[in-house]
Amino acid sequence: MKRIYFDYAATTPVDNRVFRAMKPYFSRKFGNTMSLHSFGREAKIALEKSREQVADLIGAKPDEIIFTGSATESNNLALKGAVFANRNKKKHIIVSRIEHPCIAESANWLEKQGVRITRIPVDRYGIVNPSEVKKAITKETILVSIIQASNEIGTIQPIEKIGEICHACRQAGQEKKILFHTDAAQSFGKIPIDVNKLKIDLLTASSHKIYGPKGAACLFVKQACLPDRQGVGLEPLLHGGGQERGLRSSTVNLAAVVGFARASEIAKKEMKRESQRLAKLRDKLIKNILKIENSHLNGPAQKRLPNILNFWFSFIEGESLALRLDLEGIAVSTGSACSSLTLEPSPVLLAIGLKPAQAHGSLRISLGRQTTGKEVDYLLKVLPKIVKKLRKISPFR
Repeated sequence: MKRIYFDYAATTPVDNRVFRAMKPYFSRKFGNTMSLHSFGREAKIALEKSREQVADLIGAKPDEIIFTGSATESNNLALKGAVFANRNKKKHIIVSRIEHPCIAESANWLEKQGVRITRIPVDRYGIVNPSEVKKAITKETILVSIIQASNEIGTIQPIEKIGEICHACRQAGQEKKILFHTDAAQSFGKIPIDVNKLKIDLLTASSHKIYGPKGAACLFVKQACLPDRQGVGLEPLLHGGGQERGLRSSTVNLAAVVGFARASEIAKKEMKRESQRLAKLRDKLIKNILKIENSHLNGPAQKRLPNILNFWFSFIEGESLALRLDLEGIAVSTGSACSSLTLEPSPVLLAIGLKPAQAHGSLRISLGRQTTGKEVDYLLKVLPKIVKKLRKISPFR
């Protein structure tokens, strides 16, 4: 039976070029980056080269890249680190209603600790209105965190406009400047990002979303926000050996970091061509899936990532649809991979106005480097038949 993967938003396979770059750091170049001998110096050189490669993809300086173990860790460090750095002050954070669970749950936890949280609504396409962010800012606001592109529906946010608002507020005499953070785990390597142009202070990126290994990610921390600079700064979550400028103590997972860096290098080189290719396949899927009776696209048709689509189908459950597709050798998901086992409807889909029953009928299709036109054609051949069968036995119809 064919096995076709349409869940690249959940994770990606390690590119062979990435794997080759990593191999020496498992057995031959295995030194600890903090050691003074030749093995350690060799590892340190590789670490700093990796920092340069990742920074280059987003227009950052190498020392602004802090390597972590996952996007979840980076997002926790951004939110909690900002709060912990502002001791003995009233604190206010702004997030959107369509954040990844690791942002949403971090905000929920901070709220229990006394931090005031404002959750900005989105329109029916999942887009944040920058004016809503501006209205929500107070003298107590220390951080705004808006996801750059939704991991569930692919919507791209007006990050530059929101960055300008945060930047303008800090120039207008805020007691402490407002940090602007964006979770770019899904957009990093897929669309161009310039942290200076977008006025981003903190940015989260992940290796395994761009054909690198799991276990490596980063948090871009603008130079002015680093602990040894003047600025708001971040308080580390982990204390120990002082690695990563003291913001992430732990022995560096060098093989994974080298893989992350190589994946970033490849993404920069191939981004434009690959994005155009995937956008054509995406648009073909949108056009043909919407021909299925009572099918609906979640999010805008165009202002979205080139590789993520999300639909809901009336009268059927997304879980049943995903399982039936799996029996045909097609792997898809019903939402975020981090919360796909929950029986609760997606908060993202509820935020764009879907009713719980409609949200339960959702299906996420995400494309990647190995996706072919023939695979898309096979999905378009199989999907309408499965939808028809499920509706015949549906208790909702």
